[in-house]
Amino acid sequence: MESGLTHIFRYVLGAVALSACIAACDEQKTHTAPAIYERDSVSVMTSYGVNTLISDSGVIKYKIVAERWDVNTVRQPPRWTFEKGIFMEQFDEQFHVEGYIQADSAWYYEQQKLWELRGRVLIRNVNGLIFTSEEFFWDGIRHEFYSNKFSRVVTPERTLEGTRFRSDEHMTHYDVSNSEGSFQSEDMEGNQEQQASNTSSAAPADTTAPAIPVRQAASRHKAAQKSVYQP
Repeated sequence: MESGLTHIFRYVLGAVALSACIAACDEQKTHTAPAIYERDSVSVMTSYGVNTLISDSGVIKYKIVAERWDVNTVRQPPRWTFEKGIFMEQFDEQFHVEGYIQADSAWYYEQQKLWELRGRVLIRNVNGLIFTSEEFFWDGIRHEFYSNKFSRVVTPERTLEGTRFRSDEHMTHYDVSNSEGSFQSEDMEGNQEQQASNTSSAAPADTTAPAIPVRQAASRHKAAQKSVYQP
């Protein structure tokens, strides 16, 4: 009798265990990542270790070196993002380096043709002018540079510092407002002679010149990376 009961008891336990196993298998859940609703947060292209040439009207004009390059065409405005720094060289028609720009981070708004650089911005042009600031904008439509933060301009002849900077794209004509600086003695003598010959006194040009109108910077790029980018 005991052996029969034992056999039945084992059969019942086996059936219960099998039913529990089947139920557990039916209740398994599929683990999925949450959906991304903010589509503008996703870049259509992300490149690492970038070293590429960019052409303008079929002529190579720039070289870009960056650790990371994100292109987002969904966000408004569409933009290229270089959050890990950027180094850019500019060439003339003979492929000679005319100058370079580097910064800790940068954004390029393609529709506005506007570059925004932040962090330790350093620029040097073909004439030896060196510009440093924590902010820099390059307006490709108006063909001008500008900054609304403290900037320092160093040339072989003089050094200027000020809180507002405006310049053409070649940095041959620039304006530093609220400035202070040092000049060579011959520059000061020339300014004194010019002021003495003038019937009306005038303040230095860099403090009285009207501010160049600038476009409002975007709030914070649209092509796949190629060896040569044709805009």
